[in-house]
Amino acid sequence: MTVMESAPLPTFVHIREVGPRDGLQNEPVILSTAQKVKLIDMLSATGLQAIEVGAFVRPQQVPQMADTEAVFAGIKRHPGITYSAIAPNVIGARRALAAGADVVQVFLSASESHNRSNVNMSIEQSLTQVAEMAALVHGAGKPFDAVVSVAFGCPFEGDVPVERVLDICQRLLDVGAEQLTLGDTTGMAHPLLVQEVVRAFRARFPRQPLRLHLHSARGAGLANLLAGLQMGVDLFDSSIGGIGGCPFAPGAPGNLCTEDVVHLLHEMGIKTGLNLPALMNTARELERMLGHEVPGQTIKAGICKHLRDRESSPR
Repeated sequence: MTVMESAPLPTFVHIREVGPRDGLQNEPVILSTAQKVKLIDMLSATGLQAIEVGAFVRPQQVPQMADTEAVFAGIKRHPGITYSAIAPNVIGARRALAAGADVVQVFLSASESHNRSNVNMSIEQSLTQVAEMAALVHGAGKPFDAVVSVAFGCPFEGDVPVERVLDICQRLLDVGAEQLTLGDTTGMAHPLLVQEVVRAFRARFPRQPLRLHLHSARGAGLANLLAGLQMGVDLFDSSIGGIGGCPFAPGAPGNLCTEDVVHLLHEMGIKTGLNLPALMNTARELERMLGHEVPGQTIKAGICKHLRDRESSPR
């Protein structure tokens, strides 16, 4: 592993908001359908171009996602926003298409143990499902994306070989996945590892866009974001308030916080097209819905620019 690399940073970063799915799925409080619809409608007014609305999984396993059809039916769709859904299998993909998801995302793991814990299948069984799902989704004229979980380490197996991650990516591309996301599902990544994996991905798939789904379970989330930026990555997932995590793995709390990410990027001069005060208002409303503080820091500390403006204003 080499020292940190530094290339010209992207001038614009695209954020996919995953709070309504990856955020809420790990919350003990189950929001009502009306609350979820309100949350997504508020997010739709912040300038986001992509929102992950929910997951089509068994309600016995993830009760927080039991009403995803009703949430899709209730939201006010904005032109220019992609409203996506996660599905682990063909049944979930059919439900997603019937609900009107703009994009269907399959998820599978880069380790056998996590895949069995997450979707109760081997990786090979998941890949067989993926081929059927891709045909189904493409037949409906919709994009099909894929998320590779535990790509930077597995809580059950430890280190995950980079070549295994890339081989799974190849299989996903072979069946027609348009976009690939590598997930640090339980926050085991560190900046040098992020750069190593991204470098290997780019060497093997030089023209394939890559999205990173990073967690902050051990406090390295924003550092890993910077490592990705330094490798030229400009597609990231984040969750409003920083809520969420994987309910099927130990030690997995904490997504990258959307408003913290946007604040950092804006301070670095990187554009996102997002309205930070609107995101912060949404995070505060989410706190009221959940009945507890969210992990995000910017809503507590404030926007640096506003503090500077206040200090420079006449007294």
